Amino acid sequence: MSIADGRTLHVTFVALYLLALIAVGARKALKIKDQADFSLAGRGLSTFVLVGTLLATWIGTGSIFGNAGETYRVGVHAFILPLAGLAGIAVLFAMAARIRRFGQFTIQDILEARFGPAARVLGTLTLVAAYLIIVSYQYRAGAAVLGYLFEGISPTGFGPVAMVAVFVIAYTALAGMFSVAYTDVANGILMALGLLIAIPVLLMKTGGLGAAIDALPADQRTLFGPGSYDAWELVGVLLPSFLLLIGDANMVQRFFSARSPAEARRSAGLLLIGVGVLEFAILLVALLSSALVAQGKISPPENEGHLILHVAFVALGPALGALLVGTVLAVVVSTADSYLLSPSTSLVRDVYQRFVRPDAPERQVVLIGRLVVVGLGLVALYLSTLSQSFFKVALFAYTIYGAGITPAILAAYFWKRATKGGAIASIPTGVLVALGWKWLLANAASVDGPLGRLGTFGAEHGIDPILPAVVLSLVVLVVVSLLQAPPDREHSEAF
Repeated sequence: MSIADGRTLHVTFVALYLLALIAVGARKALKIKDQADFSLAGRGLSTFVLVGTLLATWIGTGSIFGNAGETYRVGVHAFILPLAGLAGIAVLFAMAARIRRFGQFTIQDILEARFGPAARVLGTLTLVAAYLIIVSYQYRAGAAVLGYLFEGISPTGFGPVAMVAVFVIAYTALAGMFSVAYTDVANGILMALGLLIAIPVLLMKTGGLGAAIDALPADQRTLFGPGSYDAWELVGVLLPSFLLLIGDANMVQRFFSARSPAEARRSAGLLLIGVGVLEFAILLVALLSSALVAQGKISPPENEGHLILHVAFVALGPALGALLVGTVLAVVVSTADSYLLSPSTSLVRDVYQRFVRPDAPERQVVLIGRLVVVGLGLVALYLSTLSQSFFKVALFAYTIYGAGITPAILAAYFWKRATKGGAIASIPTGVLVALGWKWLLANAASVDGPLGRLGTFGAEHGIDPILPAVVLSLVVLVVVSLLQAPPDREHSEAF
């Protein structure tokens, strides 16, 4: 393995960045005394740190690989994609202070307080399944960076993916939320610098925004019109992200980490601005990069999801290219560690402490937490070998989580009439319908009878699994709740 020609500066920048992360993690590890420190950074995050970690968590490879690849495929039409996240953050803004006042550790604490232990277990299983899928494609995104930096490395090979996995697992296990939150601030700043500096440089290279848009195929030049998403496609690309965000365990865990309810709410408001700026900046960099390909000024990427990474090496100078590569890596690491820490915290808090060792000493809980991080990280490594897609895998992981957990979470906060039975029936309904619909779309031709016709209809009209999954999840929640006696006052007014 050797450094690719002309990429010494890129490798140096990346190496220094990773060493800095490890140094911060090691330093923060010395402060870990109990579970509140490991999982919630001692509930002491200020608004500035909270906004940084929230921003770095949400702006992930789904954005810089998935949305960028989608922009390469559909052009200006992709600029509708951030609307789902912005709408979700607006809902979080209304919930943030209430979440912090509840003062627990995980989203499953909310489910049990409102709907009982069975809801906690079902929520934990759903979270672990969805989040490990998300972690798995962070590993592959990191391997893509290594493939550009070094000769003889295949970005799809198991070795590079395993190297990224080892780093992410070690970094997350060091100090949990302490290392994640504080380095996320640096990651967020690096993201903003890399993207906002790249935009004017790419504008000059393409000849301006007008020239860039004119270079695209005719059906990719407007937000709506020929070639744009139809109604079914819009549901498929917007609803999963929206549902994931408003029930996202990472967001809830960070609001629990805030110093006060007021700081939690304030951070959600600032997050709305930050996500809007960075999401549209990513899309604009991707659009300008697509235009450079269309103008024949650079070669097309081998993988459309690697578009921004490709441009960092072939269209920008060494210094700016290294900064943009650092941006991509910051996105990968900050998302991977967050989505690995959440299910680990959930298994420790919601299974081990709740059902196995309720009286476990704090030091033992922290040790178990670190071991669970390692175990789940290795499971995610296995999952990373099963698919090479970014956008579709991201959306399906969002679908599993959003259809399974989000309806119950919203009911916990906003519908006093929801019952334990309704939530317990709703969670597996959302997950199973999502999995079943995805299978049906892929196998409709070989299935006879009404199911086959339903699958064929869904495939012909592009009906994404999120629509039947969330609709049936909500229907089951409402119908079962109304068929049962209302919940007692203690549970219905828990929030």
